[in-house]
Amino acid sequence: MIENLAEKLVNLTVKQVNELAIFLKKKYGIEPSNPFLGTSMDIPKNKEKNSEKEEKNIFNLILKSPGNSKLSVVKLVKEITGKGLKESKELVDNVPNILQESIDKKEAENLKKRLEDIGAEVELK
Repeated sequence: MIENLAEKLVNLTVKQVNELAIFLKKKYGIEPSNPFLGTSMDIPKNKEKNSEKEEKNIFNLILKSPGNSKLSVVKLVKEITGKGLKESKELVDNVPNILQESIDKKEAENLKKRLEDIGAEVELK
């Protein structure tokens, strides 16, 4: 049984892995971690608090929810990401999704405001 399960997990597509991660988080409150990055226990607590106080300058723009005007959000996501209509729609349909990675604070806040103005729920991390 364990070998069967392991075989199925190893053969999952990226999309299926994302769906599994979302399901585990919603249903059981389990968030996957990256074993290559280590755990939060590796970071001393005082160092962790100091880094939170430092102002962050680089952000990832994460779409949490398209809100009520999904079509407008898809169009804006298409503009922001430079992807095609189909890919943009898939990003909006399968939230949460990172729309842009490693962008500066000013640009991130500008894009966040534009998305929120049309009803989307966005997070900067």
